[in-house]
Amino acid sequence: MGIFDAQGVDKQAYVTFVTEYKSIMYRIAFGYLGDEIKALDAIDEAVYLGYVHRKELRETSFLKTWLTRILINECYRVLRKTKREVAMDVLPEQGQSYLEGTLSIKMAVQDLPEDLRRVIVLRYFGGYTIADAAALLGIPEGTVTTRTRKALKLLRVELSEQEGGE
Repeated sequence: MGIFDAQGVDKQAYVTFVTEYKSIMYRIAFGYLGDEIKALDAIDEAVYLGYVHRKELRETSFLKTWLTRILINECYRVLRKTKREVAMDVLPEQGQSYLEGTLSIKMAVQDLPEDLRRVIVLRYFGGYTIADAAALLGIPEGTVTTRTRKALKLLRVELSEQEGGE
């Protein structure tokens, strides 16, 4: 019958899908949370919740969207939980190999307003189309397009200022 059975996604198909989708999940979680440890925790919880509730998925062709929505909700839960913490700029540890450009892009994305950051994370870190991002965020496609343009313009300005200032 394929990877899906009559009552949702079977166990092996779910594990296979999560294994293939994990890098995209990480990029989405990191884009929302900006912290590797928190992102990995959110992914773990989202994968667990998806596994537990995999039989409840009504339309199995939406597995990717469904799991992404669980991940986003988990990221919001982590953000609410850590909201009371004092925000500090965390520098990467010496042993980690971050490319200078990649780090500055990630920091610039974290500085965007939340509505713009959500769109950028889904479109460029998650690889979602405009229509998929609109469905996940519950906003019109035109709004996704407008926010993408606005965010990219802000990122260009921020990154050019960093280049010029150094």
